[in-house]
Amino acid sequence: MDNCIFCKIVNQVIPCEKIYEDRNFLAFLDIQPVNHGHLLIIPKEHAEWMQEAEDEIVGEIFKLAKKLMRAMKKALACDYVQVSVVGTDVPHFHVHLIPRYQNDGHGSFSTKKYKDSESTEVAQKIISVL
Repeated sequence: MDNCIFCKIVNQVIPCEKIYEDRNFLAFLDIQPVNHGHLLIIPKEHAEWMQEAEDEIVGEIFKLAKKLMRAMKKALACDYVQVSVVGTDVPHFHVHLIPRYQNDGHGSFSTKKYKDSESTEVAQKIISVL
């Protein structure tokens, strides 16, 4: 994709602080980290959304995430590593690995509550298309 910033990083048009690279993936430091050491893992082949990526790529990216999470926990002495697949900031499937500390001030996701039978209705909508 000509206008994709992550494809430009893969093609070395835009520099990055590379942490890991193989023939299918690139992992690098996020330039706007939640905490220092925040990594992005991207497949080198462009797919806008995770559900558009090949099954093998989806499986392998999470195996790589596990490997990198272990390295991050050891190197950064963080309490845990948060995994996030959001995808709204750059239209190229990517996984965030965020080193987290018990009192880092970032909290967690805001949540909602279902009303009455809403949970059943939502569940049925998803089940109906499986």
